[in-house]
Formats: sequence, structure tokens, C-alpha cells
Amino acid sequence: MTQPQHQQSLDTLKEIRSLMERSSRFISLSGLSGVSAGIFALIGAALAGLYLGRFDRHELSYEHLAELERWGLKAGVFFALDALFVLVFAILSAIYFTTREAKKKGQKIWDSLTRRLILSLAVPVVVGGIFVLALLYHGLVGLVAPSTLVFYGLGLVNASKYTLDDVRQLGYAEIILGLITCFNVGYGLESWALGFGGLHIAYGLYMYYKYERA
Repeated sequence: MTQPQHQQSLDTLKEIRSLMERSSRFISLSGLSGVSAGIFALIGAALAGLYLGRFDRHELSYEHLAELERWGLKAGVFFALDALFVLVFAILSAIYFTTREAKKKGQKIWDSLTRRLILSLAVPVVVGGIFVLALLYHGLVGLVAPSTLVFYGLGLVNASKYTLDDVRQLGYAEIILGLITCFNVGYGLESWALGFGGLHIAYGLYMYYKYERA
């Protein structure tokens, strides 16, 4: 086989591999969406720290939070609004950057593959949300932050089979951080900021330079 024929065969194999990957994995996740989600998470954590008056290194009790009121807001109302702020802006930024990346790659943003990806992520996350409500019901506030990290990490690992393998590594990191924090509940806010903020930003930058910058 001559050199041009050999190169043509390699190019054909690469094209077949690319087509197979596009049909089985959602490859348009944008690293910038991870960076933006991390930034909003850090803002939310900073607001929570300011509301509490400190980055609390002691386990907060349900009774303490129930009585806490600052800035004209009860603790429950503030944290619900804070979480809603982070969630809404993280989702909006993810939709924007991922849609933009999908258009660049000529991939549909919404199809059966996307639905499977979202469902795989949603099941552990929704179960984790219910579990967190149970923790709050029983007054185990100190385990809320590590539980969200663990269940979110499980969701990422579960969803990674439908997208880039790098997502699985982020999931493992979130799980490990959450498990460590389970034994250091006084650092819940810091670990939440590190997991949803720092790890997302680091992961997003890594993804951007690995897949998108070129």
C-alpha cells in the first residue's frame, strides 16, 4: 500500500470512529459551562458565609438555623434563594455554552442521547435531594453539604457513560471530597465551595484546553 493510500485509510478509520462516537456519546459538553457553574457556586458559598457571619467550623444545629435571621430573611428562605440563584444561573450558562459547542460540532443539542444523559444524571441527584430533605427533617444539618457532593458525584459517574470519560473523574473527585467531609462536618461550607466551585472551575479549564481551544 502506497503512502497516500495508507493515509487515506487512516483518515477513513478516524471518520468512522468519529461518527460512532457522536452516535453513542454526547461530546459537546463545554468546559466553559463548568467554569461558569463553578463561579456561581463560589458566589453562592460566599453569600452563605456572609449570611452566617463566618465560615462556620462547628456543626450547625437545625434549631440554630431555624432561629437565625439576617438581612430581613429567615435562614430557610435565604438558603432556598441562594441555592435557586446558583442552580438557575449554572443551568442557563450550561445551556448557553453547550449549545454553542454543539453548533460548532454540528451535533443536535436535544435527542435521545441527551435525554439518556440527563436521566442518568438526574436519578442519583433527585434521590440525593430527597435524602437531604430527610437529613434536614431529622436535624442532621452537618451532613447536608457532604451528601450533596456524594450524590452529585454519583450522578456524574452514572452519566459519564453517555458523554466524555473526563466527567467520570470529576464525579470520583466529588464523591471522595464528600466522604471526607462526612467525617469533618464542621467544614461543610468550605467543602461545598471546593467541590461545586473549585473542582468545577478546574475541570472546566482542563476540558476547555483539552477539547475546545484548538
